[in-house]
Amino acid sequence: QVQLVESGGGLVQAGGSLRLSCATSRSTHSFNTIGWYRQAPGKQRDLVATMTSGGNTNYADSVKGRFTISRDNAKTVYLQMNSLNPEDTAVYYCTARGPAYIYWGRGTQVTVSS
Repeated sequence: QVQLVESGGGLVQAGGSLRLSCATSRSTHSFNTIGWYRQAPGKQRDLVATMTSGGNTNYADSVKGRFTISRDNAKTVYLQMNSLNPEDTAVYYCTARGPAYIYWGRGTQVTVSS
């Protein structure tokens, strides 16, 4: 069983920055894909940013140029979020996927005030 624990969420003013972290229970390189999704109230869970084991990244159009996904050489993946706006308010979930599995963290709340 893989554990994913998010941290770093909080309340920030529009234009501000936050850095989310996701601590995993095994090497981030062991997953086919690791990354972040978000879910705003009343909306579906949407992709934010993902990274493959080979380091290829994929971003939602709405966050390109503002958010950056990265990982260390061990068990943590990050999401640097800059130029935040109220539309970025959501619960952010870490996810890790393999050929026959998908794991989710419990999420961390990000609230951007105008």
